Amino acid sequence: MDIIKLNAIDSTNSYLRQLCTTQELQDLTVVMTKLQLNGRGQMGTTWYSEAGKNLTCSVFKAIDGLPLDQSFAVSMVTSLAMIRTLKRFNIPRLRIKWPNDILSENLKICGILIENVTKNYRIEASILGIGLNVNQTFFSDLPQATSLKNITGNIFDLEELLMSIQEDLKFYFNRFKGSSFEAIKLEYEDILFRRGKPSTFRDGSGEQFPGFIKGVDGSGNLIVRLEDDLIQTFGLKEIQLLY
Repeated sequence: MDIIKLNAIDSTNSYLRQLCTTQELQDLTVVMTKLQLNGRGQMGTTWYSEAGKNLTCSVFKAIDGLPLDQSFAVSMVTSLAMIRTLKRFNIPRLRIKWPNDILSENLKICGILIENVTKNYRIEASILGIGLNVNQTFFSDLPQATSLKNITGNIFDLEELLMSIQEDLKFYFNRFKGSSFEAIKLEYEDILFRRGKPSTFRDGSGEQFPGFIKGVDGSGNLIVRLEDDLIQTFGLKEIQLLY
């Protein structure tokens, strides 16, 4: 599996997406950088990482014609692969905060940004952007963020982590091929942060409301039980789970 190492780049996702339009890439080709100048998160948010301290990379994954209406499977599989890797390194109390943030001890350690390459309503490939907080210890204005070093007290080798991530992505995508969307969804829901617990949400207009996370639907929308046992689904831009 090819690894392209860069000292600095605006965005590994943008670099890899451009690269796959100009040449044929080996499955699970990785672009990693010591410094990402314009890292991107969900809904256009920015993501800052200290140079050389964290794992900032993007992975090219050939998908082979997954129907577009099952695109959330890519997010679930990638999240589950990250959980598998982090368990190998003895990171405790791992959960997935919808849609694909990885938490330990209720604090964020990893963000994932997925961009799909589509044709005729099918996904031909996905760019899996991964930002894993590894050896950085201070996060300015981010009280809900932490790192592997903060959690364990240990310093981690970034390339060793990357090799494990590649292996676990391969494992989970192969597992998805051999099972079903529903089987992956059940595994994802089993470790979904605050599932079945009373939680507070904020809607698109800024209003807060209580509810219970039930799971996700086939499109990846969050299923929430509201007051009077009303069940409602919300898309990514429609709701925010508050801690």
